[in-house]
Amino acid sequence: MKTTNENWSLQNSYIELPSSFYKKVKPSKVKNPKLVYFNRKLSKQLNLEFLNNDFSKITGYLSGNIVPDNSNPIAQAYAGHQFGHFTMLGDGRAILLGEQKASDDRFFDIQLKGSGKTPFSRAGDGRATLSSMLREYLMSESMHFLNIPTTRSLAVINTGERVFREKINIGGILSRVSSSHIRVGTFEYAKHFCSENDFKDFIDYVIKRYYPDISSSNSPCTDLLKTVMRIQIDLVISWIRVGFIHGVMNTDNMSITGETIDYGPCAFMNKYNPKTVFSSIDRYGRYAFGNQHKIAYWNLSVFAGTLLPFIHKDQNEAIDLAQSILDEFSSYFTNNWYRMMFSKIGITNPEKSDEKFINDLLELMELHNADYTNTFLSLTLNESNKDLLFQSPDFKNWLKKWKDRVKNDKNSQIIMKKNNPIYIPRNHLVESALNNAINGNKEEFDKILHQMSNTYEYDVKLDKFQTTPDGFDETYKTFCGT
Repeated sequence: MKTTNENWSLQNSYIELPSSFYKKVKPSKVKNPKLVYFNRKLSKQLNLEFLNNDFSKITGYLSGNIVPDNSNPIAQAYAGHQFGHFTMLGDGRAILLGEQKASDDRFFDIQLKGSGKTPFSRAGDGRATLSSMLREYLMSESMHFLNIPTTRSLAVINTGERVFREKINIGGILSRVSSSHIRVGTFEYAKHFCSENDFKDFIDYVIKRYYPDISSSNSPCTDLLKTVMRIQIDLVISWIRVGFIHGVMNTDNMSITGETIDYGPCAFMNKYNPKTVFSSIDRYGRYAFGNQHKIAYWNLSVFAGTLLPFIHKDQNEAIDLAQSILDEFSSYFTNNWYRMMFSKIGITNPEKSDEKFINDLLELMELHNADYTNTFLSLTLNESNKDLLFQSPDFKNWLKKWKDRVKNDKNSQIIMKKNNPIYIPRNHLVESALNNAINGNKEEFDKILHQMSNTYEYDVKLDKFQTTPDGFDETYKTFCGT
């Protein structure tokens, strides 16, 4: 395996932990890698500009064929509850090169997803399909443009190899960038498979690296629980703001730093309905749009359970302390959800009675199958659209009252423009773009990325009011497609 340093400034603080938390492993070489996408702006932020004009270097490093000599590649161990059932997992097809120092002096994980077998691969081949890696690139960058905390995508490589799933696929490798790849499932792994001392070292590492402000606390683990709970609530509320459905909110897909991670069966809601679900494996709607905050609470309860021995030596006391924090979930979520929804309809000085505006609007939107994004876009632009909602007498009455409520607020439209995107990556457009991109035609893919980069630019003359083909959502299903 060829190694070289160039201008990488990598470290891997994770290997300072006990070896039970990871396995050292190098990426498996691929025969004929080709660069499909490279995120130049992100590379600049990561101090990797030396790659920008050298496709051979980009392809070599980000396919895993060349490993920086200051990298200590590892696969991380973790477990998780998948659809409520506990299982041992780990990085079965992803290898962490290390933490790259960015231009703002922060460190970001760089992980190669689809880069070969690891000790956690089980019966898997360690590879990924080009389509699924392109999908994650498109969705994660779209979420970034939507101002939602997320992992980022640095590059996609066509491996030149075949990957066997339900059919024969082209192989792909994604360079994923994140502040952390530690999940709630990592804490579950530590609880079940590590010694108490090793688990304590891990908790200390997490606090020191990500939440140093609580390191001197008299009760750091209760503060950690409270902090992670709040950032997870904030994240889910940001998903709700744009109609995003994660699709597989297992505990191994909940980052402890509050970033959206793992984009397998995700999708965006078109017609407003809290029961909307697109994932083919979510047969009972566990992770439906309107359930996401409830699942976040469930996952956080699991997280709290892992911390109990470190919250208090007396188990009953520990349970009471953890539960007192979890009991704050409902009010924190509700208050911040309303605050977010008020921003979508431009109420900048809300009163308790204004909650009725939100409740009534959502009820009318669901009743008339209104497009979620376009409804709020219409309100922002003070324009009607073709949805039946805008013909409804009840909605017209709501609209009149709402206009009276915000007419004297000069900041109303400003805050609406910041919170109501013009574009989302519509499901039918994403599928069409992916089908074309894997065959070498990236025009539609590029168009979506361009639109998303301008999704809050109301002063730019762009197409408005995207529509979905009739009947598309009724049959549309997403798949993990790894």
